[in-house]
Amino acid sequence: MAAVRVTAVAVVLAAVAVAAAALNTDGLALLALKFAVTDDPGSGLDTWRDADADACGWSGVTCVDGSGGRVSAVELANLSLAGYLPSELSLLSELTTLSLPSNRLSGQIPVAISALQKLTTLDLAHNLLSGQIPAGIGRLASLSRLDLSSNQLNGTLPPSIAGLPSLSGVLNLSYNHFTGGIPPEFGGIPVAVSLDLRGNDLAGEIPQVGSLVNQGPTAFDDNPGLCGFPLKVECARQRDDPRIPQSNNGMNPGAAAEVGRPPKRRSSPTVPILAVIVVAAIVAGLVLQWQCRRRCAATARDEDKASSTKEKSGAVTLAGTEERRGGGEEGELFVAVDDGFGMELEELLRASAYVVGKSRGGIVYRVVPVRGTAVAVRRLSEPDDGDCAESGWRRRRAFEAEAAAIGRACHPNVARLRAYYYAPDEKLLIYDYLGNGSLHSALHGGPTASPTPLPWSVRLSVVQGAARGLAYLHECSPRRYVHGCIKSSKILLDDELRAHVSGFGLARLVAGAHKTAHSKKLGSAACALRSGALSALSYVAPDLRAPGGTAAAATQKGDVFAFGVVLLEAVTGRQPTEGEGGLELEAWVRRAFKEERPLSEVVDPTLLGEVHAKKQVLAVFHVALGCTEPDPELRPRMRAVAESLDRIN
Repeated sequence: MAAVRVTAVAVVLAAVAVAAAALNTDGLALLALKFAVTDDPGSGLDTWRDADADACGWSGVTCVDGSGGRVSAVELANLSLAGYLPSELSLLSELTTLSLPSNRLSGQIPVAISALQKLTTLDLAHNLLSGQIPAGIGRLASLSRLDLSSNQLNGTLPPSIAGLPSLSGVLNLSYNHFTGGIPPEFGGIPVAVSLDLRGNDLAGEIPQVGSLVNQGPTAFDDNPGLCGFPLKVECARQRDDPRIPQSNNGMNPGAAAEVGRPPKRRSSPTVPILAVIVVAAIVAGLVLQWQCRRRCAATARDEDKASSTKEKSGAVTLAGTEERRGGGEEGELFVAVDDGFGMELEELLRASAYVVGKSRGGIVYRVVPVRGTAVAVRRLSEPDDGDCAESGWRRRRAFEAEAAAIGRACHPNVARLRAYYYAPDEKLLIYDYLGNGSLHSALHGGPTASPTPLPWSVRLSVVQGAARGLAYLHECSPRRYVHGCIKSSKILLDDELRAHVSGFGLARLVAGAHKTAHSKKLGSAACALRSGALSALSYVAPDLRAPGGTAAAATQKGDVFAFGVVLLEAVTGRQPTEGEGGLELEAWVRRAFKEERPLSEVVDPTLLGEVHAKKQVLAVFHVALGCTEPDPELRPRMRAVAESLDRIN
């Protein structure tokens, strides 16, 4: 069949060459691809005309400058092209990028593709390709990125791929039908490569060699026959190597899109019944939660800001002056998010308040009422402006909508908003008070820090909980929030040292309701600039550090980068700016792993005595380095990060 296809294409090309003698060789090779496409529903190849002198003006084609029409890149993603890959593509000797993901190309990968010695990127993901990977791909000396995920490829993993000398970006073979074991040669894959072997039919023990030792479980998920570390599946004869492997660079634990062949599961007649029960329970819970929520508007008036004449160590109150209370200002609102909060506004404003945190976004108080437990009150610092009654009404409604959305976020690892107060020149957010401070103070010292360093088991539990909370905000909360300001100081600890992610949703409220349109995309860089601390910039992803200090739009991938820096803080015990040689922590750790320096030079010295935790520490390093990949497309989603951390225990 392949011979028939090649013959047919050759005949067509001969005819085209006669009719279009001006078209160069690269153009004719691309015409072979066009004629191999049997369905082009989006007319993506309509500009590929045989009457042109070269292919440089064709859609998806890039040429080398001043080369006489030599093609350097072919990028045709998401066009639903059906057909096959012709061997004539091997004539594109200057080609560096062949990117055809998310189409419907079938058949085998042509063996002749090994002739493309300048190829650096080969992306054929999300197609219908079948057969084995040509061994010649292992001879592509310039190839740095290989993505063949979500196809129907089969056979065994070719060891030659591990020997690609320039491989440095992605090796994604997930969601295919590969069988057999993982070749030990894969331990020699460069440490900077993101390896993904999920969703195949691989079997046997994962080789404990080279860079495979530092892989997290996400790289091997959905292979029912695989066993051994880092999976929680013991082999029948598992080898226990007490030697601590030399630290290698981490890889992305799931940067590839999680779309592809679904995991194989056995059907059971009880599944539909259980599904109905679960859905019914969820619906009932939502109804009860909705009925339990009440919004109590109070007529009490707020009072002026905290007295500046109090001593710094003394208590103040949130109440204002009698003049303002008697002024009868309109537009005030006090809402208890749930019935569990029984404190009245007057009691809240009159209670003793102690400053526990300050930033340009506002002041955080510990408020101690006469009866009941202490609460944390965040006073947002920036008042609304303008005197127009209509705009003031709109600002109030916008604030109310944003605060209500924050209040609906309910997760054990997310700081819970209990109530909120709005006035034209005052905004308060009331939370449960968490008395053990933040992860930052626990790691680096502070007023609430413990005199003894956090043991590894506590650190791992804290980052696992924080990852679950942030993953909830990204995917399950009412608005699928982008936090935009993740730092170790935003991870609060309760009396049992459970993690609670705080500070989400504040960007729009701090900016003011009248600036909602602008604040929707308030970036991580803006958060860092507002904080006034140089260390805050270390949490900002490279792709969000816009030139000139302009804040780029906050993204979930930016949150993932910042959380990766938090993980590095937890395992190294260092501040984000405390990398050696003038480097930030993330850059210094990445260099240390690349140079394969001893683990003792990188990990927090207080953790070195916990011998049983060293493999877990390496696994967290791996997840952290995956989160802090410079390319945002290589970073995993927070859900994948949380799953990887949960499997480390």
